[in-house]
Amino acid sequence: MSFIEFAKNCSVHDSTEFSPFEIVYGFNTLTSIDLIYLPVDERVSLDGNRKAHMVKTLHESVQQQIKKRNCVYAMKANKGARTCCLSNR
Repeated sequence: MSFIEFAKNCSVHDSTEFSPFEIVYGFNTLTSIDLIYLPVDERVSLDGNRKAHMVKTLHESVQQQIKKRNCVYAMKANKGARTCCLSNR
């Protein structure tokens, strides 16, 4: 079951264009074995400010992508919908 969870968390999602793993950790991995052999500076950033800025920038990018995809979904869902105007008589 853990392999299924790992596969889901490492697959790129359409709405964000990033994998959940990449959004959280700031880098993507192909297999769980890749995590073991990462250099120390990749696993634990010695420059916390640089890593925090990089992840914050990534989160802003993901947020913009989600907003853009929501607009596209709304346009497709509302395509051909009639507007209804109710008035008091």
